Formats: sequence, structure tokens, C-alpha cells
Amino acid sequence: MKLLLPVDGSELSLEAVRFAVRMLLAGLHGDVVLANVQESASLYELLVAHDPEVINRVSAEAGVHALQGAQALLDAARVEYECEVAKGDPAHTIVEIAERFGCDLIVMGARGQSSVRSAMLGSVSNEVLHASAVPVVIVKPDAAMSALQD
Repeated sequence: MKLLLPVDGSELSLEAVRFAVRMLLAGLHGDVVLANVQESASLYELLVAHDPEVINRVSAEAGVHALQGAQALLDAARVEYECEVAKGDPAHTIVEIAERFGCDLIVMGARGQSSVRSAMLGSVSNEVLHASAVPVVIVKPDAAMSALQD
């Protein structure tokens, strides 16, 4: 089984990683793909930067930085993984990554750093849930809090 763990660096996305690690340590055999999706640059960013390569470099660096907490959790649990940093609409890009890597399951948090945007436009996890061809496990804030007490 191949698991996709999309993370944005938020505590809830890290709790989704912890949940996946617990499943793997409890006997689920699987490979892990750790992913971060950076949204495309806004018109303002394009006008200010003047150089698309600068925006691409900063976006890639932000994605690598967002993965660090999840990588530390997986390394501590001795879970092997591969990483992907992508750019685009988060929900659609997550589904595309799952398809490209042949993932069988997506495990993700219900809300991350973009909660204001999610409230206005619809939750990324909700979009992934409806667009994905594979099962999606959503680690909700309440579940994350009770799991932290375990």
C-alpha cells in the first residue's frame, strides 16, 4: 500500500503524519509519499518580483521547509519516504500527486495554515475527499487533540 501524506507545516498536518506513523507501526505495510503543494504566485507577487525564477526558487524553498517537521517524525519512526514539492491548486495537485505516484490512500489534516481561505472557498481536504479516486483519511482537529493525550 502506498500512502500520500500532504503537509503544509501546520500542527494538524503533522498530527496526520503521526496518525499514519501509528498505522504503519501497528502493522500496516506501506510506502510513504510526503508532499507539499505551494500555491501559484499571485499577480502582485509576479509584478513585484519581476523574475519568475525568483518566485519559483522561493516557492520550492518554502515547500522544502514545510516538509521538515513531517520528515523529522518519519525519520524518528524509521519510516522510509519519498518527497514531492509541487505548485498549483492544493486540492487538485494533491489528487494529481496521488495518481502520479500510484497511492492507495491519502492521509491529511482537515485544516491547516490556510483556514481563512478554506472558510471562504471550501476546505482543501473536502475538495480532495470529493475529487480523489482513492480513499482519504481526514484527521480532524478534535481527533488530533484526543490523540495527543494518548
